[in-house]
Amino acid sequence: MAGQPIRVVIADDEPLIRAGIRMILISDPDIEVVGEAADGRAAVEAARAHAADVVLLDIQMPVLDGLSALPELRRAAPAARVIVLTTFGERENVLRALEHGGAGFLLKDTAPAELIRAVRAAAAGDAYLSPAATRHVVERLATGREAARSEQARVRVAALSEKEREVLAVLGEGLSNADAGRRLHMSEATVKTYVSRILAKLDCENRVQAALLARDAGL
Repeated sequence: MAGQPIRVVIADDEPLIRAGIRMILISDPDIEVVGEAADGRAAVEAARAHAADVVLLDIQMPVLDGLSALPELRRAAPAARVIVLTTFGERENVLRALEHGGAGFLLKDTAPAELIRAVRAAAAGDAYLSPAATRHVVERLATGREAARSEQARVRVAALSEKEREVLAVLGEGLSNADAGRRLHMSEATVKTYVSRILAKLDCENRVQAALLARDAGL
């Protein structure tokens, strides 16, 4: 996608929030806001019609909420990377959204620079987990209610080699390929190879699902 702007669709039922996000994004010359939507159904159509690279998707929307729209959106625009917009009060919904293929999540009060970093990371194929929100999600995963899930994750991770588990562990921290390479003393290309292999072995659709699995497994 070198030389081409990142095509973004903003989906939120609040006009002021959409306007604020648009103003932040268009301040970056490499990002183009190609569409907006006020409900989940319109978000699906906008992502398909505009060949979006990234969709910023609110969870609470009329007609079709974000959680229901996500699988439809991924079918209609499979190349689009979806970043879920959320608040602290929607942590359970965030987990469900990530499990259904979301590329990451951001809090609605995210700083402008972080919003732009998230869009760039998603467009590059990396996950972006808001550090503040990640801590809250991880707390939910650590509860006793998730014990069975953690055991299942440990069984799945046991199929990986030692080096693959090391790479998976840094994915669980939300590191990019470049940062993971520096941490593990590998080239970025080698990390990408390991990530592809890990996703295939764990039957994970994307890095976010692998990161959540790493957290579940206690890596």
